[in-house]
Amino acid sequence: MIMGLILVVLLVVVVGYWIGVYNGLVRVRAEVKLAWSNIDVLLVQRHDELSKLVETCKQYLQYEQQTLERVMQARAAVVTARSSGSVAAVGSAEVGLRSGLAGLYAVAEKYPELKASEAFQHLQQRISGLEQALSDRREIYNEAVNINNVRIAAFPEVLIASRYGFNEATFLRFDASEKVDVDMKSLFAH
Repeated sequence: MIMGLILVVLLVVVVGYWIGVYNGLVRVRAEVKLAWSNIDVLLVQRHDELSKLVETCKQYLQYEQQTLERVMQARAAVVTARSSGSVAAVGSAEVGLRSGLAGLYAVAEKYPELKASEAFQHLQQRISGLEQALSDRREIYNEAVNINNVRIAAFPEVLIASRYGFNEATFLRFDASEKVDVDMKSLFAH
């Protein structure tokens, strides 16, 4: 009878541990999804603001259509990458968009009426704020990815993770040019 009681207690402990590990893995996977959703919200907001910025700039930059087209193509590339669900594709598209925006801001310096436009200044500030928020959220997302990836690779979680399809998440990375600070003064010195 004592042996049976010991087996029941042992079984309850093992099942309880398994449930705890499984639920912990579900929680970290959900945190990765939540962190990505927070990034996605900001990407959508920036997407909306970029179209307003381009429309504002079109009124002033009649001879700079190529610059505006580059920004719009980069914006479209980010939308396509977002819809593909590929974190790596979003990272790559973001590099092009950031470059396009830097070029647009540099060209805008040649047009005092545009620089003085309240709408342009507001949109530029709004987009800069969204860029900062994206940077912050990218850190949070990558931290959640790291926690997820460590948990599913650690023993004994790896046994449960591999059995129930818990997969590694992808870090949101940018290429080396994205990691260096942009020298905004040199962009505006034209």
